[in-house]
Amino acid sequence: MSEKWQEAERYINNINVIASSNNDPVTIHGNTDHVKCIGIGTDAAVFQLVKLPKYAFKIYAKNKTHKIEQEAEIYQLIGDSQYFTNCFGYTDQWLVLQYEEGITLYDCLLRGIKIPEQVIKDVDSAREYARSRGLNPRDIHLKNILLQDGRAKIFDVSEYLEEGNDYRWEHLKKAYYGYYYLIEGKSVPHFLVETVRKWYNQQKVNQENIDEFIKSTSKLIKFWQ
Repeated sequence: MSEKWQEAERYINNINVIASSNNDPVTIHGNTDHVKCIGIGTDAAVFQLVKLPKYAFKIYAKNKTHKIEQEAEIYQLIGDSQYFTNCFGYTDQWLVLQYEEGITLYDCLLRGIKIPEQVIKDVDSAREYARSRGLNPRDIHLKNILLQDGRAKIFDVSEYLEEGNDYRWEHLKKAYYGYYYLIEGKSVPHFLVETVRKWYNQQKVNQENIDEFIKSTSKLIKFWQ
């Protein structure tokens, strides 16, 4: 382990990340002095250490740590790419990633920040690149894509060794080209974004019912407006 990571370890090891039983975001417990939480997912949370601001530390929940070595392997296969962040190392509890400036597409919706079409094209290119490296790019959603100087940067690749297509990106892309104009540049309330997210997961939207889901969602958005 790098000496830098050893310095980080005494702060990070005080943090406990707890997974939810119903696939909701993890919860965080413990002393978070000297660190800042910059992202929360369903398996892990990401922190920035004040003393090492160029790095991001992805701490997995105790029952999810089997994914760490797998994700590190995926980053190694990806190599150096403009579309993905870099992984510098890992322990049995966390990954050391390059810290990336930017705002997630999820937060873009909340703040009314325009998502340019170039982001959509970049994600498509990133997926093609990942496939060329023998990977299966999946689980791509609003919370793991950063808007960075008008371009896209993807920072969660943990499922790229799994089989099958979850179609999450295809569904987002369809919604973007068909209905994004309804909310472009508008700040969407958190409750509305979360309602759509939960509906999507609860209804197990697939290729057969995605059009119906998007239409019903657009009605909700028009009602809110």
